[in-house]
Amino acid sequence: MDSSSSTQEQYVTEVTENYETICWGCGLRVLLPSCASAFKCGWCGAITDHNKKKRDQKKFIRWRVVRDRCFVSVVLVFIFFIIFGGVWAVYPVLFSISILCGVFHSIITAILSIATISFFSISAFQCAGAPPNVLWGSYPAVGKGDLENYTFCHYCSKPKSPRAHHCRSCRKCILDMDHHCPFIGNCVGAANHRSFIGFLISVVLSTIYVSIMSVYAGLHLWPPLTYSFRHINGIGLTVLLWQQLSYIYEGKTYLSHLSSQGDNEEEKKDCQNIVRFFGLQYSITRFLPNFRITRKKHIK
Repeated sequence: MDSSSSTQEQYVTEVTENYETICWGCGLRVLLPSCASAFKCGWCGAITDHNKKKRDQKKFIRWRVVRDRCFVSVVLVFIFFIIFGGVWAVYPVLFSISILCGVFHSIITAILSIATISFFSISAFQCAGAPPNVLWGSYPAVGKGDLENYTFCHYCSKPKSPRAHHCRSCRKCILDMDHHCPFIGNCVGAANHRSFIGFLISVVLSTIYVSIMSVYAGLHLWPPLTYSFRHINGIGLTVLLWQQLSYIYEGKTYLSHLSSQGDNEEEKKDCQNIVRFFGLQYSITRFLPNFRITRKKHIK
């Protein structure tokens, strides 16, 4: 009698400790223990975390928008100041030396200026990358494993893919988000990451070119300053470009690099990650002649 009552009490306690909840991905009912605040649906693969609560979105949002717009305006003014100021100050000296020299450097300046402004505009004003729209919330519509490792974004009130991250400055989820850059007033994600890298490359090349031409023009105006005139620019941009290329080489973004610092998994570093990032479908060896010696097999 005592054993049956104890088993009944144990069953009652187990039932009371469990609670019923609904998966946000497919809508199926799941029975979970009370200690489990997060669970993964066995049907659709969606992850539910009850500890995550919706935070205040309006706090500091206006300040961040104003800050980003101010940074973008300052960067644009600085770029145009460097272009027009350099042309006004340096090119009269170059044309006085030689017309051919002036025309040659004018072409280089036009190419670097157009590339810098174009890449900056694409990075700043193009959408950084929206996550794919998927069906959710209904069992007949959501197939098995359709929402594998998806989480629910309480800010956007929609599913968030495992490769997406919500940016409170942009007020939306960004696919393959690397970071939010205040200088372009936009996130760096799947859609504009290449443009951002192109902008960094063009800015670094333009900075080196402007420094060299400034020294060259200065030596013609002030010959005694040959050994004392020095220009060191673009160090910060060069470091940022090197950091971005190293993350691409590892097949990661800045955020994924931070999240994987505690993991012991080996990093898959490969030059093919850079090739895939820039959209080069074929290796350069595909276009080289094949010097392999092939032996014909004789069929007896």
